[in-house]
Amino acid sequence: MFLWTHCLFCNTGGSSFEVKIEADSTNDTNEHPHDGKPRPYLCTICEKRFAQKGHLNRHKVQHSGEMLYSCSHCEKRFAAKHYLRRHMNVHSSKYKCNECGKCFSSNQALTEHGRYHSGEKPLECSVCKKRFTQSAHLVRHSRVHTGEKLYKCHECDKAFSQSEYLNTHMRVHTGDKPYKCSVCDASFSRSSNLQAHKRHVHSNSRPYDCRYCGKLFKSSRDLKRHVYTHTGAKPYSC
Repeated sequence: MFLWTHCLFCNTGGSSFEVKIEADSTNDTNEHPHDGKPRPYLCTICEKRFAQKGHLNRHKVQHSGEMLYSCSHCEKRFAAKHYLRRHMNVHSSKYKCNECGKCFSSNQALTEHGRYHSGEKPLECSVCKKRFTQSAHLVRHSRVHTGEKLYKCHECDKAFSQSEYLNTHMRVHTGDKPYKCSVCDASFSRSSNLQAHKRHVHSNSRPYDCRYCGKLFKSSRDLKRHVYTHTGAKPYSC
């Protein structure tokens, strides 16, 4: 299959590397900004560029940290109606995998998921030769080599390599806690914190077992503290 390359540059060190992508008729040019289209609209927070002003405005709400639109079927929340509408395709089974039955929000996501079943990894990092099924994963991986942190907080000096890290960080400034417990009134800024809360407070599940005595614990932190009684080695802080 034909290979074409695109060169990415590190903003900090000036180094560059090539990203090899196999020609694929299913590629969505909205996901691959290598189609030669002018992109005059710049996000001043993360420096991402857009071909249309409307796309920039829709993108900018991600940096607000506010998740105003909630899904009526699950606990997920979104910064804009557009993202919620796309997410609803998951519940309507519009884009459903025939292999495993998993549903997706877009045809592009379904196509990329299909590569997990076929084993196809058409995207290659030319620095370390690691291959990927999805372009987003390759772009995210590339920052390991460049050290780029494109997503900058406009409230403080922190910067992040992934947009989701910035979105989570923004809740430090906004105080937003979009993940609410369905059993009690507790709410959290991170989904992982909500899951930990459910496990510790509302569940008797103890998935962590001691290899020395078999005793079960609700969290890895509790297990590490317990192992100290066997080994005498002080557990590192979590």
